[in-house]
Amino acid sequence: MKRLVLVRPAGPRNVGMALRIAANFGPLDFVIVAPQRPSLLIHPEFEQMAHGVEGMADRIRVVASLPAALEDIQYAVGFTARARDQRLRLDWREVRDELAQRQERLALVFGSEVNGLTGEEADLLQDLIHIPTSTEHTSLNLAVSVGVVLAYLFTERVERVDFDGLSAVTAQEREFLKARLRRVFGGQVARSVSARKDIESSIERVFSRAPLETRDARAWHKMLTALGDSSTPADFGLNPNPRRRARREDAKERASGEEGQQ
Repeated sequence: MKRLVLVRPAGPRNVGMALRIAANFGPLDFVIVAPQRPSLLIHPEFEQMAHGVEGMADRIRVVASLPAALEDIQYAVGFTARARDQRLRLDWREVRDELAQRQERLALVFGSEVNGLTGEEADLLQDLIHIPTSTEHTSLNLAVSVGVVLAYLFTERVERVDFDGLSAVTAQEREFLKARLRRVFGGQVARSVSARKDIESSIERVFSRAPLETRDARAWHKMLTALGDSSTPADFGLNPNPRRRARREDAKERASGEEGQQ
């Protein structure tokens, strides 16, 4: 299942057009993070651009933060025109086929029209991607960017499959592992403030971006438990069962699809 995530969008026209594009190239979830206009989804320009997909607006979920939008996501990529923090940006043309084949719960994240994604938001994503353009004009309109990506990734219907019982970790599971690693290695192993800072920065950098399967996470959790840590997701304010929600949403999507075929 794919999820379209728009972070801090400002323009009702862009969001309305993105909604219409999502209707053309779905099925997918549509999540808006902290819209700059509280009335964005009832603005006349939104309704004008989303004309013809009445009822689709009810499927848009609005959340307060990017972590909330990604909590049950297994692989998240962000689209950005700007290089940042010496971090590698992948070329859309080179990764789009791989993205189209992915079976995990995939999030496609786009920043605001003016400033794009912040550094903190980018750090929550496993990969950053840029869409090559003419050197004369390098900035793509938000809705146009969404259209370029969704049109290519479109498939009639792809069910999520976990091969041999294995799957990628969700964002919440990833955050829980990072929190335990910081507590054990940053809080117990580091011998100085600077060492703790270096260790925690390394944990954030490596474990935020590395591909992690559930079996990888289990192995790390076993090591942390052996080192004396007994933390639970609730200790860090995290959802202990993100996959339960994901299964419920998948079931609802399948039921909706079956009703539409009747």
